[in-house]
Amino acid sequence: MPDAAAEPDTAAGRAAAEETSALSHPAVDPDATAGYGDHPDQVIDFYAPRGAGGPGGPVPVVVVLHGGSWRAPYDRRHVSPFADFLAHRGFAVASVEYRRGAQEGPGGGSGGAGSGGAGSAGGGPVAGRWPDTFADVAAALDALPALVRRHLPGADPRRTVLTGHSAGGHLALWAAARHLLPADAAWRLDRPAPLRGVVALAPIADLEVARELRVCGGAALELLGGEEHFEERRPYVDPALLLPTGIATTLVQGRADVDVPQAVAEAYADAAAKAGEVVGLTLLEDVGHFPLIDPAADACAVVAEEIAQLAW
Repeated sequence: MPDAAAEPDTAAGRAAAEETSALSHPAVDPDATAGYGDHPDQVIDFYAPRGAGGPGGPVPVVVVLHGGSWRAPYDRRHVSPFADFLAHRGFAVASVEYRRGAQEGPGGGSGGAGSGGAGSAGGGPVAGRWPDTFADVAAALDALPALVRRHLPGADPRRTVLTGHSAGGHLALWAAARHLLPADAAWRLDRPAPLRGVVALAPIADLEVARELRVCGGAALELLGGEEHFEERRPYVDPALLLPTGIATTLVQGRADVDVPQAVAEAYADAAAKAGEVVGLTLLEDVGHFPLIDPAADACAVVAEEIAQLAW
């Protein structure tokens, strides 16, 4: 990681400082945790609302899908301060865990049982597990209404907004488009999910553009199992191909983001426009990748306002 103190005026130095700030907050324990499957990663953390954020009555539910390049070392704990921040804004929050890429040995490998993925260059953790990552997100959202009624009394699962950061932003956009999946997709829904909207934060929203730009070290290519599977699997999981959703969608993107560049979000917004759908794109000046989930950053308050506009 670059030394932010030594490089305060460089893009790398600023990005490192933003990441350090976002990840410096202590993890916040949830009020409850429930499983939606038998695997240890098939769990959802629930945060009850801590303040009055709206006009009263049952509160909306915000579903948080964490980022981390779909890779195993990055779990939901790093977004727990963000989930708590939203709870203090009056939302009921459900933070979803899901299976991610397995840790590789030197030289790469298969990505673990069931991953179907190519090894990460240099032998690092692989991005995503095919098809487990997508099966988990679908299963979690299908189970969510009943779990919300059990663990978040006073919340209204009929007013649910999906949000996700980075790779989680991709998963949020994908989850809202399951009714547009190919007919043979196991995760397809017969009708649009009952969502108030999606707020995707610096999302890896167009997998083709992300592959071209080698976003997050080529994570999009790894997610789909490498070059041999990329074109075959892309129609099942690329949000830019699953439009129009008919669900209100806003992207929030920092113009100074060097991890997931602005061009990725713009490509998705352009694809939506060509499909006849207007997608909101909020671009924040002098903001990089991590302030969007950093409770100490002004950008995080902007995110909360975007969610509130759809939720209430």
